[in-house]
Amino acid sequence: MKVAVFSHCTIDEIYQNDTMVETAGGPACYCGLTAKNMKFEIDLHTKVGADFAFKSELEKKGIFLSQNSMSETPTTRFMLKIFGTERDLYLKTKCDPIESIKSDADGAIVSPVFDEVSEDTLNEIKENFGFTLLDPQGYLRRIASDNKIFFEKTLLDLSHITAIKADPDEAFYLTGLREKEAMLALQKKGVKQVLYTDKQNITMLVKDRMYHLKIPNMTIGDTTGVGDIFCASFTCSYLKENDPIWAICFAVGAAQAALETRATGLDKVPAGGDTERNAAYLYNLMHFSSV
Repeated sequence: MKVAVFSHCTIDEIYQNDTMVETAGGPACYCGLTAKNMKFEIDLHTKVGADFAFKSELEKKGIFLSQNSMSETPTTRFMLKIFGTERDLYLKTKCDPIESIKSDADGAIVSPVFDEVSEDTLNEIKENFGFTLLDPQGYLRRIASDNKIFFEKTLLDLSHITAIKADPDEAFYLTGLREKEAMLALQKKGVKQVLYTDKQNITMLVKDRMYHLKIPNMTIGDTTGVGDIFCASFTCSYLKENDPIWAICFAVGAAQAALETRATGLDKVPAGGDTERNAAYLYNLMHFSSV
Protein backbone atom coordinates (compact mmCIF):
# COMPACT_ATOMS: atom_id res chain seq x y z
CA MET A 1 0.00 0.00 0.00
CA LYS A 2 1.04 3.61 -0.46
CA VAL A 3 0.52 6.80 1.54
CA ALA A 4 1.00 10.36 0.25
CA VAL A 5 2.46 12.97 2.61
CA PHE A 6 1.95 16.68 1.95
CA SER A 7 4.36 18.67 4.11
CA HIS A 8 7.76 20.32 4.09
CA CYS A 9 10.91 18.56 5.10
CA THR A 10 12.58 20.94 7.52
CA ILE A 11 15.92 21.62 9.10
CA ASP A 12 15.43 21.61 12.87
CA GLU A 13 17.87 23.25 15.27
CA ILE A 14 16.93 21.55 18.57
CA TYR A 15 18.20 23.18 21.77
CA GLN A 16 17.88 21.09 24.94
CA ASN A 17 19.93 20.84 28.13
CA ASP A 18 22.51 23.35 26.86
CA THR A 19 23.19 21.38 23.67
CA MET A 20 22.11 21.95 20.06
CA VAL A 21 21.44 19.22 17.50
CA GLU A 22 20.75 20.05 13.84
CA THR A 23 18.65 17.41 12.13
CA ALA A 24 16.24 16.78 9.30
CA GLY A 25 12.67 17.14 10.49
CA GLY A 26 9.13 17.99 9.57
CA PRO A 27 6.17 15.67 9.05
CA ALA A 28 7.51 14.71 5.62
CA CYS A 29 10.47 13.01 7.29
CA TYR A 30 8.80 11.67 10.45
CA CYS A 31 5.63 10.44 8.70
CA GLY A 32 7.65 9.05 5.79
CA LEU A 33 9.99 7.02 7.98
CA THR A 34 7.15 5.79 10.19
CA ALA A 35 5.12 4.65 7.19
CA LYS A 36 8.20 3.01 5.70
CA ASN A 37 8.69 1.03 8.92
CA MET A 38 5.07 -0.12 8.54
CA LYS A 39 5.91 -1.50 5.06
CA PHE A 40 4.15 1.27 3.13
CA GLU A 41 5.39 2.94 -0.01
CA ILE A 42 5.81 6.71 0.36
CA ASP A 43 4.66 9.39 -2.08
CA LEU A 44 6.34 12.51 -0.72
CA HIS A 45 5.05 15.94 -1.73
CA THR A 46 7.54 18.40 -0.28
CA LYS A 47 10.08 21.14 -1.04
CA VAL A 48 13.70 21.56 0.07
CA GLY A 49 16.50 23.90 -0.91
CA ALA A 50 20.15 23.29 -1.77
CA ASP A 51 20.96 23.73 1.96
CA PHE A 52 19.17 20.46 2.83
CA ALA A 53 22.16 18.26 3.66
CA PHE A 54 20.20 15.18 4.73
CA LYS A 55 19.10 13.82 1.35
CA SER A 56 21.55 10.87 1.29
CA GLU A 57 20.77 10.11 4.95
CA LEU A 58 17.06 9.81 4.10
CA GLU A 59 17.78 7.73 1.01
CA LYS A 60 19.63 5.18 3.15
CA LYS A 61 16.39 4.83 5.13
CA GLY A 62 14.28 4.46 1.98
CA ILE A 63 12.93 8.02 1.73
CA PHE A 64 13.60 9.62 -1.66
CA LEU A 65 13.13 13.25 -2.70
CA SER A 66 12.05 13.74 -6.31
CA GLN A 67 13.52 16.38 -8.61
CA ASN A 68 10.22 18.25 -8.27
CA SER A 69 10.96 18.58 -4.55
CA MET A 70 14.08 20.66 -5.18
CA SER A 71 13.80 24.44 -4.87
CA GLU A 72 16.07 27.43 -5.28
CA THR A 73 14.60 28.80 -2.03
CA PRO A 74 16.27 27.69 1.24
CA THR A 75 14.66 24.83 3.17
CA THR A 76 12.11 25.66 5.84
CA ARG A 77 14.16 25.92 9.04
CA PHE A 78 13.00 26.01 12.65
CA MET A 79 14.75 26.67 15.94
CA LEU A 80 13.25 24.65 18.78
CA LYS A 81 13.97 25.33 22.45
CA ILE A 82 12.86 22.31 24.51
CA PHE A 83 11.78 22.59 28.17
CA GLY A 84 10.48 19.22 29.38
CA THR A 85 7.24 18.59 27.48
CA GLU A 86 7.03 22.24 26.41
CA ARG A 87 8.89 24.03 23.63
CA ASP A 88 9.35 27.43 22.02
CA LEU A 89 9.39 27.39 18.23
CA TYR A 90 10.95 29.97 15.89
CA LEU A 91 10.74 30.12 12.08
CA LYS A 92 14.06 31.03 10.46
CA THR A 93 13.40 30.39 6.73
CA LYS A 94 10.42 29.22 4.64
CA CYS A 95 10.57 27.22 1.40
CA ASP A 96 8.19 27.29 -1.58
CA PRO A 97 4.57 26.09 -1.39
CA ILE A 98 3.49 22.58 -2.38
CA GLU A 99 1.15 22.64 -5.36
CA SER A 100 1.27 19.25 -7.10
CA ILE A 101 -1.18 16.68 -5.70
CA LYS A 102 -1.02 14.01 -8.43
CA SER A 103 -0.75 10.64 -6.71
CA ASP A 104 -1.87 7.01 -6.85
CA ALA A 105 -1.60 6.57 -3.07
CA ASP A 106 -4.29 4.87 -0.99
CA GLY A 107 -4.58 7.79 1.43
CA ALA A 108 -3.09 11.17 2.32
CA ILE A 109 -1.56 12.87 5.34
CA VAL A 110 -1.74 16.68 5.15
CA SER A 111 0.47 18.25 7.79
CA PRO A 112 1.80 21.69 6.82
CA VAL A 113 4.42 23.21 9.10
CA PHE A 114 3.97 26.80 7.94
CA ASP A 115 1.96 28.03 5.00
CA GLU A 116 3.11 25.43 2.41
CA VAL A 117 -0.26 23.76 1.69
CA SER A 118 -2.89 26.33 0.73
CA GLU A 119 -6.55 25.80 1.59
CA ASP A 120 -7.26 25.44 -2.15
CA THR A 121 -4.66 22.66 -2.37
CA LEU A 122 -6.17 21.02 0.73
CA ASN A 123 -9.58 21.06 -0.95
CA GLU A 124 -8.10 19.37 -4.04
CA ILE A 125 -6.47 16.71 -1.85
CA LYS A 126 -9.78 15.98 -0.09
CA GLU A 127 -11.48 15.54 -3.46
CA ASN A 128 -8.82 13.16 -4.77
CA PHE A 129 -8.33 10.79 -1.82
CA GLY A 130 -10.80 8.52 -0.06
CA PHE A 131 -8.83 8.94 3.19
CA THR A 132 -7.32 12.24 4.36
CA LEU A 133 -5.77 12.80 7.78
CA LEU A 134 -5.15 16.43 8.71
CA ASP A 135 -2.74 17.83 11.26
CA PRO A 136 -3.85 21.50 11.21
CA GLN A 137 -0.90 23.11 13.01
CA GLY A 138 0.50 24.82 9.91
CA TYR A 139 -2.81 26.58 9.23
CA LEU A 140 -2.89 28.07 12.74
CA ARG A 141 0.71 29.26 13.05
CA ARG A 142 1.73 32.90 12.76
CA ILE A 143 5.07 34.57 13.50
CA ALA A 144 5.76 37.42 15.91
CA SER A 145 8.33 40.16 15.29
CA ASP A 146 11.07 37.95 16.76
CA ASN A 147 9.96 35.05 14.48
CA LYS A 148 8.52 33.12 17.41
CA ILE A 149 5.55 30.97 16.42
CA PHE A 150 2.14 31.61 17.96
CA PHE A 151 -1.39 30.42 17.15
CA GLU A 152 -4.26 32.49 15.83
CA LYS A 153 -7.93 31.51 15.56
CA THR A 154 -8.53 30.26 12.02
CA LEU A 155 -11.63 29.19 10.09
CA LEU A 156 -10.88 26.05 8.09
CA ASP A 157 -13.16 23.94 5.90
CA LEU A 158 -12.99 20.49 7.50
CA SER A 159 -15.63 18.78 5.39
CA HIS A 160 -14.51 15.45 3.90
CA ILE A 161 -11.65 15.11 6.40
CA THR A 162 -11.45 11.49 7.53
CA ALA A 163 -9.39 12.14 10.65
CA ILE A 164 -7.90 15.16 12.40
CA LYS A 165 -5.22 15.18 15.10
CA ALA A 166 -5.48 18.18 17.40
CA ASP A 167 -4.05 19.06 20.79
CA PRO A 168 -6.01 21.32 23.20
CA ASP A 169 -4.57 24.55 21.75
CA GLU A 170 -5.13 23.52 18.12
CA ALA A 171 -8.69 22.42 18.86
CA PHE A 172 -9.38 25.70 20.66
CA TYR A 173 -8.07 27.87 17.83
CA LEU A 174 -10.18 25.89 15.35
CA THR A 175 -13.41 25.92 17.40
CA GLY A 176 -13.14 28.36 20.31
CA LEU A 177 -13.97 25.43 22.61
CA ARG A 178 -12.16 22.98 24.87
CA GLU A 179 -12.06 19.24 25.46
CA LYS A 180 -15.30 17.31 24.73
CA GLU A 181 -17.06 20.37 23.31
CA ALA A 182 -14.16 21.08 20.96
CA MET A 183 -14.15 17.50 19.73
CA LEU A 184 -17.90 17.56 19.08
CA ALA A 185 -17.51 20.88 17.23
CA LEU A 186 -14.80 19.39 14.99
CA GLN A 187 -17.06 16.43 14.29
CA LYS A 188 -19.91 18.78 13.34
CA LYS A 189 -17.56 20.47 10.86
CA GLY A 190 -17.39 17.20 8.94
CA VAL A 191 -14.55 15.18 10.51
CA LYS A 192 -15.26 11.45 10.87
CA GLN A 193 -12.61 10.67 13.50
CA VAL A 194 -11.36 13.31 15.95
CA LEU A 195 -8.02 12.43 17.59
CA TYR A 196 -7.49 14.66 20.63
CA THR A 197 -3.99 14.51 22.09
CA ASP A 198 -3.51 16.13 25.50
CA LYS A 199 0.08 15.20 26.36
CA GLN A 200 -0.15 11.56 27.56
CA ASN A 201 -3.98 11.45 27.45
CA ILE A 202 -5.44 10.49 24.07
CA THR A 203 -9.14 10.54 23.17
CA MET A 204 -10.78 9.54 19.90
CA LEU A 205 -14.33 10.55 18.96
CA VAL A 206 -16.04 8.32 16.40
CA LYS A 207 -19.80 8.69 15.83
CA ASP A 208 -21.33 8.84 19.33
CA ARG A 209 -18.46 7.28 21.32
CA MET A 210 -15.23 8.54 22.84
CA TYR A 211 -12.35 6.10 23.25
CA HIS A 212 -9.75 6.87 25.93
CA LEU A 213 -6.11 5.78 26.15
CA LYS A 214 -3.10 6.94 28.14
CA ILE A 215 0.60 6.73 27.39
CA PRO A 216 2.34 5.34 30.51
CA ASN A 217 4.29 7.75 32.68
CA MET A 218 7.95 8.04 31.74
CA THR A 219 10.76 10.55 31.66
CA ILE A 220 10.11 12.73 28.61
CA GLY A 221 13.01 13.75 26.35
CA ASP A 222 12.73 15.41 22.93
CA THR A 223 9.10 15.22 21.76
CA THR A 224 9.75 16.69 18.29
CA GLY A 225 8.01 14.60 15.64
CA VAL A 226 6.03 12.39 18.05
CA GLY A 227 2.76 13.85 16.75
CA ASP A 228 3.83 13.04 13.19
CA ILE A 229 4.71 9.47 14.17
CA PHE A 230 1.25 9.23 15.76
CA CYS A 231 -0.45 10.51 12.59
CA ALA A 232 1.40 8.19 10.22
CA SER A 233 0.81 5.16 12.44
CA PHE A 234 -2.92 5.89 12.65
CA THR A 235 -3.14 6.40 8.89
CA CYS A 236 -1.26 3.25 7.90
CA SER A 237 -3.09 1.08 10.40
CA TYR A 238 -6.47 2.44 9.30
CA LEU A 239 -5.69 1.97 5.61
CA LYS A 240 -4.67 -1.64 6.29
CA GLU A 241 -7.48 -2.65 8.66
CA ASN A 242 -10.27 -0.06 8.20
CA ASP A 243 -10.65 -0.16 12.00
CA PRO A 244 -10.34 3.17 13.88
CA ILE A 245 -10.13 1.45 17.29
CA TRP A 246 -7.10 -0.63 16.32
CA ALA A 247 -5.66 2.39 14.49
CA ILE A 248 -5.76 4.61 17.59
CA CYS A 249 -4.09 1.85 19.62
CA PHE A 250 -1.40 1.63 16.97
CA ALA A 251 -0.94 5.42 16.94
CA VAL A 252 -0.63 5.67 20.72
CA GLY A 253 1.64 2.61 20.76
CA ALA A 254 3.92 4.26 18.21
CA ALA A 255 4.04 7.51 20.18
CA GLN A 256 4.90 5.55 23.31
CA ALA A 257 7.63 3.61 21.50
CA ALA A 258 9.08 6.84 20.13
CA LEU A 259 9.22 8.45 23.58
CA GLU A 260 10.75 5.31 25.08
CA THR A 261 13.76 5.67 22.78
CA ARG A 262 14.72 8.95 24.57
CA ALA A 263 16.33 9.86 21.23
CA THR A 264 16.63 13.26 19.56
CA GLY A 265 15.25 13.98 16.10
CA LEU A 266 14.57 11.22 13.56
CA ASP A 267 16.33 8.57 15.66
CA LYS A 268 13.14 8.30 17.74
CA VAL A 269 11.07 6.83 14.85
CA PRO A 270 10.18 3.41 16.28
CA ALA A 271 10.53 -0.02 14.74
CA GLY A 272 7.26 -1.69 13.74
CA GLY A 273 7.62 -4.49 16.30
CA ASP A 274 7.84 -2.07 19.25
CA THR A 275 4.74 -0.26 18.06
CA GLU A 276 2.70 -3.45 17.57
CA ARG A 277 3.62 -4.79 21.00
CA ASN A 278 2.52 -1.54 22.67
CA ALA A 279 -0.67 -1.42 20.60
CA ALA A 280 -1.72 -4.93 21.65
CA TYR A 281 -1.18 -4.00 25.31
CA LEU A 282 -3.07 -0.71 24.99
CA TYR A 283 -6.02 -2.38 23.25
CA ASN A 284 -6.85 -4.16 26.52
CA LEU A 285 -6.61 -0.92 28.54
CA MET A 286 -8.95 1.15 26.38
CA HIS A 287 -12.19 2.39 27.86
CA PHE A 288 -14.99 4.34 26.23
CA SER A 289 -17.86 6.67 27.01
CA SER A 290 -20.95 7.75 25.11
CA VAL A 291 -21.68 11.34 24.05
